[in-house]
Amino acid sequence: MPPTVSRWTGKEARALRDAKRVSQVEFAAELGVSERMIVRWEKGNVIPRPINQQGLDTILSACSPDVQARFAEMIGLTSPATSAQDPGVSSEQLASPQSEPDVPVGDEDQVRHPVDGKLMTLVPAGVYFAGENNEPVYLPAFYIDVFPTTNADYARFVAATDYKPPQHWENGDIPEGLENHPVVFVTWHDAHAYAQWSAKTLPSAQQWEKAARGTRGEIYPWGNQRTPPKVNCREGGKRTTTPVDCYASGVSPYGVYDMCGNTWDWCSTETEPGRHELKGSAFTSPFLRCAPSTFNDAAADMLDDDTGFRCATPAETMRALRNVRGQSAT
Repeated sequence: MPPTVSRWTGKEARALRDAKRVSQVEFAAELGVSERMIVRWEKGNVIPRPINQQGLDTILSACSPDVQARFAEMIGLTSPATSAQDPGVSSEQLASPQSEPDVPVGDEDQVRHPVDGKLMTLVPAGVYFAGENNEPVYLPAFYIDVFPTTNADYARFVAATDYKPPQHWENGDIPEGLENHPVVFVTWHDAHAYAQWSAKTLPSAQQWEKAARGTRGEIYPWGNQRTPPKVNCREGGKRTTTPVDCYASGVSPYGVYDMCGNTWDWCSTETEPGRHELKGSAFTSPFLRCAPSTFNDAAADMLDDDTGFRCATPAETMRALRNVRGQSAT
């Protein structure tokens, strides 16, 4: 077990940042608070709120054994027997959990995936506040598609694999004018097949939600304001899908489109055998259902005119793919 802190103060927060060897800006981004808040903690003026206490706990538990050992040494705790040295800290012997990189992979936040060519954006490693109760959750770094999978994207997959096209494509052709609309009438199995072909995965529900909400626990991608015109939902009266780049004012903190409205996205998270989570709401949904924390799921063989998907990939996998492609081109 990693060292545990019964009550975080500025001293322990500073020690954790120093142990991770990151700046105040990087530490604030990972924790989902402002840089000013980190400065106030470290000056000793503010005790972190309970929700940030939880976030610090989560970051510490996700650190590599080396970082945990440095942290323990910095706060004067080098073994279980010395835990009494600091009344704010208790410890059990350090374990060796599988660690993940805590820093972004690569120099660019947005890249083109080398297989399907879709634009993807980096969601850095760190804590975000998940669900309706804003529970702190740590996720490793990953990339996610900026736009949902479009009909044009899916057509390339169909052509490359001879996969069955969606049922509403007459004679296997995209309906006229819908090339840049999200593909629909796809089951979870169809979405998974595309993800495998493109050397990606479907995002987990937690990855999807972090990409939609950012790290600060805001209700919608753009903040906490109830603004139905920012999304393609039932109140907008469109009654069908819209181009995936249509709602620029509703993008997430990472620049991801259509995380509310237009179409539900399939996720990899299985809720029970044969059922998977759906995220994001759709043009058929009332705005009350548009919050990214909203739960929905469906049978894996369900398909409808308001359900599509986008893909994700771990940051390490993206780096490896780009390296392989770069070597092949030389």
